[in-house]
Formats: sequence, C-alpha cells, structure tokens
Amino acid sequence: MSTPRFIPGFDAPERPRDPALLFAVRGFDLLVTEGEGAALIPTASRLPALAEHAHFLGTLDEQDCYVTALPKDTPPPTGMRFMPARDLYPVVDEVLFGLGGRAIAIAEWDLQHRFCGRCGQPTAITPGERARRCTACRTPFYPRISPAVIVLITRGDSMLLARNARFPGAFFSTLAGFVDVGESLEQTVMREVKEEVGVDIQNLRYFGSQPWPYGRSLMVGFTAEYAGGDIHVDGQEIAEAAWFTVDQLPRIPPPLSIARRLIDAFLSQVKARTPPG
Repeated sequence: MSTPRFIPGFDAPERPRDPALLFAVRGFDLLVTEGEGAALIPTASRLPALAEHAHFLGTLDEQDCYVTALPKDTPPPTGMRFMPARDLYPVVDEVLFGLGGRAIAIAEWDLQHRFCGRCGQPTAITPGERARRCTACRTPFYPRISPAVIVLITRGDSMLLARNARFPGAFFSTLAGFVDVGESLEQTVMREVKEEVGVDIQNLRYFGSQPWPYGRSLMVGFTAEYAGGDIHVDGQEIAEAAWFTVDQLPRIPPPLSIARRLIDAFLSQVKARTPPG
C-alpha cells in the first residue's frame, strides 16, 4: 500500500517553516500567488510574519503545511490574490483541493474560539489535539462538524433531482439536509425527502461520505428507491423537482461533489443494463 499523500498532524515539528505550504484563509478564500493559468499556494518564506503563529496541518508529499486565519478586510500582498477555494478545483488535484477545505474549516474554528463561550476568558491551543482550551475554566473547544445527509432517489431508469430555491437558474441536484438533534441518519433522510418533495422512499442504502468545509459539514450519502406519492416541493428549500432520465439530464453538479458521484454511479448502472444500439 502506498503512503498517503497527506498525513494530518497537530503539533508543529521542530524544523524550519520557510519551505512549508502556508494556507492563508480569509473567509472562504485562500491566498494564492499569481501565475499564468495557475494558482499556487505560497510557501511560508513568502509570508514569514503570518507563518510564525500558524497552525500545523500535517505533511503533503513530505512538505509541511500550515494554516493561518486572516481578518475579512486583509488586503493581498503584491503579486498575490485571494481566490474562492471552490475555484481551485479545476487547477489543482483532488488532494490539494481537499487540504484547502480542511484549512478553511480549521481557520474558522480558530477565529471563533479565541475566547471561552462559558466564561469569556481567552483560550489557548491544546498540544496533541485540535482543540482550544479556556485558560480559566478549562472548557475545550473543538472544530465543529455538522453531519448532513444527501440522497439520490431512483425509479426504474429515472432519478429525482431538485433545484434549490436559493440559487435561481442553478443546477439540479440530489436532496440533502442537516441532521437534527436526536435523529439517526436514516430518520433524517426520510424527513428531508418528505419535507422537500413529498414522496415516500424505500430500500435506503449507504453510498459514501465526503467532508464539505463550506458549512463545516460531513456529507453522508445514500441511495433510495421511490415508494409512492406525487412530487410536491416545499417552495422554501426547493424551487422545483422532477424525474430525469439518462438522455434528458438537466444541468447537474460539478464532479467535485458527492452529489455528482451519486448521479454518475446511477448513470453508469443504467447504461450498463441498456442494450447497445
């Protein structure tokens, strides 16, 4: 088995930081160097003042990686710019894209927990784990992860896709929603489907998962089969929904998402059982 390209870590190693990659985060944007058709994460040598107090992320191909959080009004240095992290997908590989997402989530946690939510005193980094701990009452604060479900509903050779009401003219995708307190993942799927499109489902099966930092989520994917009912969208989360076949697809999500993986897997199944010609 080959060595993973990225190996996470917590405590910064005792070696120079200059050669390390430095993920400088401003909201959902990453600081990148300008280049011809390329976006490169800078090394710490370019930003020594920021690197000094940055959080260690781990190593990527044996190169150290750090992250630092920047205020929203921070201007980019000369020759650099802030780039929406999602825009990195076409210009970097999947591992580096995922590392950028990890950096965003850790930067947000670091900014939000500088002070204790219980007593208001400053917090400090806890060695050996990803945590900030109150210096007075010792309450720990960890990066928050919000579990969410995402499900592709199928009926024969067609699938139910919906368009989110908050994004007019955007693509159609699978249904998704956050897990509520006291719910199992399966209960969440059933509730979200009923609330958003009004249909019943059966044969719920686990598909896979994907960390999604644009909301601190862990997306847990499922497939399900249609069991009955007519489509009735809620009009709040979902603007429209319909059944689509392989040869009548709307605009669908980009390949980076688990929603697209769900759709592509089903399309492959349909094509495999469809006779050629």
